Amino acid sequence: MTHPKKERSFVIIKPDGIQRSLVGEILSRFERAGLKIVGMKFGMLDSKKIWDHYSKDDAWFESKGANIVKNLTEAGMPVEKEAIEYGKDIIRALEKFMTASPVVSIVLEGNQAVAVVKKLVGGTEPATSDVGTIRGDYTLDSYAVATVDDRAVRNLIHCSDQVVEAEREITLWFDEKDLMTYRHLNEGILYDVNLDGILE
Repeated sequence: MTHPKKERSFVIIKPDGIQRSLVGEILSRFERAGLKIVGMKFGMLDSKKIWDHYSKDDAWFESKGANIVKNLTEAGMPVEKEAIEYGKDIIRALEKFMTASPVVSIVLEGNQAVAVVKKLVGGTEPATSDVGTIRGDYTLDSYAVATVDDRAVRNLIHCSDQVVEAEREITLWFDEKDLMTYRHLNEGILYDVNLDGILE
């Protein structure tokens, strides 16, 4: 069994994070919390990888599409297709957005890494993300504006929602040989049973 402090989460700093020069700031948030970087890549994505990554089923497309139909109706705009197609448009828009610029893919390790990363990143919609989170502090986009503009929400970052999702995503994006196993000095302060030897 893997020790809890070895839990891993997966993050992508999206094209808006790259173009706004926020990579260092975003990484520093994770590092200051005590998470350890065990894998990192910088490069362009391809369309197939995006669809494999988001891996949504028809029920998800239908549900998300229904929300879009509701937003369009409330905004007094025409509804021109079935809800499921609006749902698929979310991934189509992400495909276009995520292949527009390089991204940084990162694997982070630490106790409850998935939950800690989610807390630091904030809610998916920047406009409603808490102040103090990455999305709440550095962007102001919303679902409504993205829908009207027919594009993906610009929320700087993707992070895994659950441990099982993180495991799947890490396997999709990284080979095991690309992930580092090493001891970081911060781990002594974060995890050691005691701090004997601190006083001279």
